[in-house]
Amino acid sequence: MSTPNALPLDATAAPVIDDNQLMVERREKLKALRAAGIAFPNDIQPGHRAEALFAQYDGKSKEELEPMAVKVNVAGRMMLKRVMGKASFATIQDASFGPSHGRIQVYINNEGVGEDLHNAFKHWDLGDIVSAEGTLFKTKTGELSIHATGLRLITKSLRPLPDKFHGVADQEVKYRQRYVDLITDEAARKRFVARSKAVSSLREFMVSNEFLEVETPMLHPIPGGANAKPFKTHHNALDQEMFLRIAPELYLKRLIVGGFERVFEINRSYRNEGISVRHNPEFTMMEFYAAWWNYNDLMAYTEALIRDVAHKACGTLQLSYGGKPVDLSQPFERLTIREAILKHTDAGANVDDAAWLTNAVKKLGCTEQKDRLSTRSLASLQVLYFEESVEEKLWQPTFIMEHPTEISPLARANDARPEVTERFELYITGREFGNGFSELNDAQEQAARFHSQVSAKDSGDDEAMFYDADFVRALEYGMPPTGGCGIGIDRLMMLLTDSPSIRDVILFPALRREN
Repeated sequence: MSTPNALPLDATAAPVIDDNQLMVERREKLKALRAAGIAFPNDIQPGHRAEALFAQYDGKSKEELEPMAVKVNVAGRMMLKRVMGKASFATIQDASFGPSHGRIQVYINNEGVGEDLHNAFKHWDLGDIVSAEGTLFKTKTGELSIHATGLRLITKSLRPLPDKFHGVADQEVKYRQRYVDLITDEAARKRFVARSKAVSSLREFMVSNEFLEVETPMLHPIPGGANAKPFKTHHNALDQEMFLRIAPELYLKRLIVGGFERVFEINRSYRNEGISVRHNPEFTMMEFYAAWWNYNDLMAYTEALIRDVAHKACGTLQLSYGGKPVDLSQPFERLTIREAILKHTDAGANVDDAAWLTNAVKKLGCTEQKDRLSTRSLASLQVLYFEESVEEKLWQPTFIMEHPTEISPLARANDARPEVTERFELYITGREFGNGFSELNDAQEQAARFHSQVSAKDSGDDEAMFYDADFVRALEYGMPPTGGCGIGIDRLMMLLTDSPSIRDVILFPALRREN
């Protein structure tokens, strides 16, 4: 067997051909395959993956490999093709990852596959899914390759792939046609593999700490568990309005009432609100609840959980996001909202001046009406000022504590300062990653908080909560002291994969329908 050199793609100029014309040509090729009775075979089982072959044989020299006569069979998408008359090259891409990028070169000539099959191969197209069997060898340039003794066209690709050198350039096309993005961009494939592994490590960490994984409804008769605007739908059989889950919280706490002491759910939730680089209407979060814990226990556990998943997903606690370092190895800072304002702004003594805060948040861009601002408590005004002036400065992991009772209807009030709650939010890279608190387990107080939310809704707050009589009834049976936390999985994946937009870590993000 002669030893060929690997050849690059033909870079010579070629006539520009419209994609529609290419699709017509490909459909004609498929028509011929159908007529021959060989379209879409379903009896292929590839025995080898590119990365495994490279791991086992790439370290061997040409002279070592040739007498071994290693027989292999692979299958995947044809990403590169070079026809040279008597010899041809193709590169097949499978689902494996590693130094070879899941690709292996196939050498085709008349000696190996016969003249007829070689001629047929010359008419196959980039993007076709093919299988190849043959013997491993190394080219003169040292590239591990397969000398084909058999080839099959498995699936005819009817659409041409994007430009072979640049892939999908339009970011919205990458989101809308994620299948093409995954075909052409190895970084995208790696990002979603990393996401899967990270979610698995989250689950392992929870189970190892004696949490029980549960599933709660996605269709709710009453939306609850968060201040958010829900999606509405109609249940035909029950003939009643239903709401897509905005949070699983109230159902998970029902399970604590029922006697499970530690529960968690990795869930899909839905909020009929804005879309941005941080927000998608359909998102993934993990909520967990532990009896006999308070918010201090939750912060310690959440810190350990974040470290564990980062180490397993990235192999280090020294991360980089947008070119700036993020250090997860140090203890996460803990600040009250008031302390954060004093540390990160020049408000000084004005932090306790309601009139000053009202004017300050208006100057910073708060759009809330002045008459509504005047009814807010000092603690609530501090939250508004914090959101406008401090959030984006919290780059390193920071727990922000003691949120106002009036905006935390499910959280236990602080015994010493009942105007604030035993609640925290976790901030990293200037954005919220988690929200947790000591749970309110006083049924009468919870009923009163729900009534306040209903009043707010009647006054025009469409994100305020409904009154959930069944949840109050559950609390009336008695719930032990409990801590609960929710962590945004999508935002966590943005951090772990250094992705600038939430759409980069969601396989199929919400987009406006194509015209």
